[in-house]
Amino acid sequence: MLTLLLSVFAVLYVALCVAAFVFQRSLLFPAPKAATLLPAAHGFSRLPLGAGAYVDLLQLPGPEGAPTVVHFHGNGEQLLDQLDLGLFLQANGLGFLAVEYPGYGASPGAPSEQGIYAAAEAALALLRTQGVPPERTVLSGRSLGTGVAVEMARRGHGARIMLVAPYTSIPDMAATMLPFLPTSLLVRDRFDTLSKAQGLDLPVLIIHGEQDTLIPVEMGRQLGTRFPRATVVTVPDAGHNDVLERSGPDRVQRMAAFALGGD
Repeated sequence: MLTLLLSVFAVLYVALCVAAFVFQRSLLFPAPKAATLLPAAHGFSRLPLGAGAYVDLLQLPGPEGAPTVVHFHGNGEQLLDQLDLGLFLQANGLGFLAVEYPGYGASPGAPSEQGIYAAAEAALALLRTQGVPPERTVLSGRSLGTGVAVEMARRGHGARIMLVAPYTSIPDMAATMLPFLPTSLLVRDRFDTLSKAQGLDLPVLIIHGEQDTLIPVEMGRQLGTRFPRATVVTVPDAGHNDVLERSGPDRVQRMAAFALGGD
């Protein structure tokens, strides 16, 4: 009987591992959808990726010679949701560029770590053709997008980094949610920020809600000790989705000042 029970348990455990492996991207990338066309009058356009693929782009120009914030959104957001942030930063003397992820919003395709990186690099390449060098590029990310911002920094695309509610890695996140599974072996899209942080000698601003129940604030603090030049700001009573909004414009104002060269 014991052998039978152990066999049933083993089969169920393996089935659970297989299900986690197969369906993980639907959990990591819920991919909200938007209308087919985004309003060009508000700065939206389409960025070709080759072979007929494209992603949508939001670009708001700043003053001549000003830094441009290149922002990567969270996994439960879409490009359309970034307009308010972009307008705020533009009003504070910055350019703003945000790129959609494949399969998100009105952009076709299916999201993956490498696919998102490819879209991000295409957007940054466009920025270079417009005369904005890495020295005037500030890489910004929120939640999932923090891993994209850090990878773009690792590839030499920016001079400053802003991370809102960052995680150490997706395997670490999976381990907190499913500690009974071998998540380090199952996770395909790793976004391993922690392993990249020590090699990035750039100014980094980390903003994290102290009541974040999705990505623990301890992950933000841990990253703050790993980046050589990081400043960590924790927001009392703020969770995951309201960390920028909790105190009105104060946190976004801090981001704008940092992007313009402040501490």
